[in-house]
Amino acid sequence: MVTTDIQDLLVRAIALLIGMTIHEFAHVYVAYRMGDNTAASQGRLTLNPLVHINPIGFLMGVLIGFGILGSAPINPSRMRNPRWGYLAAVAAGPFSNLIVAVVFAIPLRLVPSLVFEGGLLGNILFGVVYLNVILAVFNIIPLAPLDGWSIAYALLPPEQARWWQRYQQISMYVFFGMIMLSFVAPQLSVLDKLISQPSLTIVRFLVLGG
Repeated sequence: MVTTDIQDLLVRAIALLIGMTIHEFAHVYVAYRMGDNTAASQGRLTLNPLVHINPIGFLMGVLIGFGILGSAPINPSRMRNPRWGYLAAVAAGPFSNLIVAVVFAIPLRLVPSLVFEGGLLGNILFGVVYLNVILAVFNIIPLAPLDGWSIAYALLPPEQARWWQRYQQISMYVFFGMIMLSFVAPQLSVLDKLISQPSLTIVRFLVLGG
């Protein structure tokens, strides 16, 4: 969603910066623990957002609500257990966003007034919760190049996994087609239906308890 409100832009920038940095670091850290030092050898085993950020993608994310925020190189062939190590490293990204959402929801649960009249602080806390839940739900959609596609690939038996990989490029076309549709005809957006309601349900539970 496009926004020009200064406070909304600030909240979105902070939330995306936190969410993106933790997300990419989680990929790198778990891959490293599984035996793959590809990203670590590039200096990415850090919480420094400048290492992980894609400046253009980040700016797009802040301004229009979508952008390629970052990436973490993962090489399963270097892992002790390539299949399950790869699964853990890929799943760590969206899982870390849920953890961030839970942590930032705690003060909102403890001080409910922050949700409704918390000013900038309340908006930042809620923004971090909301956008990190969005990142988590969005990234588990089983379409390339999202984490969800790789999670499904790692979970499938070998024969089905080969079939899944064969259609990776088609999956990417479908994904980018859905992105374009969400901008050209928002009322027909499949992505919005896949993301909005599950995300709102999770946010409501984290912040209000139901």
